[in-house]
Amino acid sequence: MARPFKQQQNPRNPRPSKVVAVDPNAVPQRLHKLLALAGLGSRREMETLIAGGRITINGKTAAVGASVVPSDVVRLDSRPLNLPFEPELPQVLLYHKPEGEIVSQDDPEKRASVFDKLPRIRNGKWIAIGRLDMNTSGLLIFTTSGELANRFMHPRYEVEREYAVRIFGELTEGEMAQLTYGIELDDGPANFDSIRPQGGEGANHWYEVILREGRNREVRRLFEAFQKPVSRLIRVRFGPVNLPPRLKRGQMLHLDPKEVTGLMEWAELELPKGPLRQLSPREKEKLGQVFTPKAHRSRFDVEATLESRGPRRVTKTREENVRQELGRQSQGRPSGRNVNSRQGIEVESGDARRSKRQPAKPVARKPANRRIRQAEDIPVPSKTRRKK
Repeated sequence: MARPFKQQQNPRNPRPSKVVAVDPNAVPQRLHKLLALAGLGSRREMETLIAGGRITINGKTAAVGASVVPSDVVRLDSRPLNLPFEPELPQVLLYHKPEGEIVSQDDPEKRASVFDKLPRIRNGKWIAIGRLDMNTSGLLIFTTSGELANRFMHPRYEVEREYAVRIFGELTEGEMAQLTYGIELDDGPANFDSIRPQGGEGANHWYEVILREGRNREVRRLFEAFQKPVSRLIRVRFGPVNLPPRLKRGQMLHLDPKEVTGLMEWAELELPKGPLRQLSPREKEKLGQVFTPKAHRSRFDVEATLESRGPRRVTKTREENVRQELGRQSQGRPSGRNVNSRQGIEVESGDARRSKRQPAKPVARKPANRRIRQAEDIPVPSKTRRKK
């Protein structure tokens, strides 16, 4: 009887996935919603991902609007995914963004990005809630929940955004009333919900503004419509989250589970029914503490690697030395080295060797601190009588 062939395993996945029992009473859930809960992106981004044909359900390409149950095998680019059918408490991170950083992961100019400093997480990714342009600082929120990010950013929810603005000049009462009533911009009408002066010195004046939209450079364009350029723009509040006073520029802060639960209740999202995940002692120690992040260094960045190594000594190869010696000989310059053309070996001439020999300089030795032996130090032998 012939020996049956041995079943081959996938080298990328040596351990087969666990078989999930089929539950006939399982309630199907929308695929794009579960992908967003897994932290892969917002719901809109997940719909685009599904439409691109990158998601498969039980080996078949998924369609937009598809539903799945726990027994289905969902893959992203042939990589299996663990979908959170039972909701878990997400992570929320606050960041006081300084000027000079962009809120983007793909930048052809390779500028400094806020995503370069985020702490690494497993089974998910950080999603930025809203954006701030390069010259704007202030509160920036990151979360691992696409549902929570969608609740903050979707226009239909009209979440308030509060900014502290410093302009060159001063607004009149009529201009502030017109800004709250609305003016026409290039992409449609826009207005502030409220605007209040906060004083200032000299030609610069501060204002506190609140609006419910997140269009590109909307605050700056509203002030520039009255020839009042913005010299400083800081976001101090996004919805129910205020910029903590202890969070200085360039620092981060993890929200504790109690605060995250409050955000989930504000967003009217489903809370986990089971017990919360137990934190390690290190996670408990870091929870609620302000820390300054450091940019991650990519091992594929050659320039950064060379800069980190510092200057290196450049040495010449034997071939370069031979070429230099041949060039000197062809120009008739005396050289202290002869080159053997057959073997390509450098041989020093006798004159060069003699010139290298220099008389050794006398080395001054420190005199030894020795005590001169005295006559009293010599022991006197005792006189003994020999017995007969």
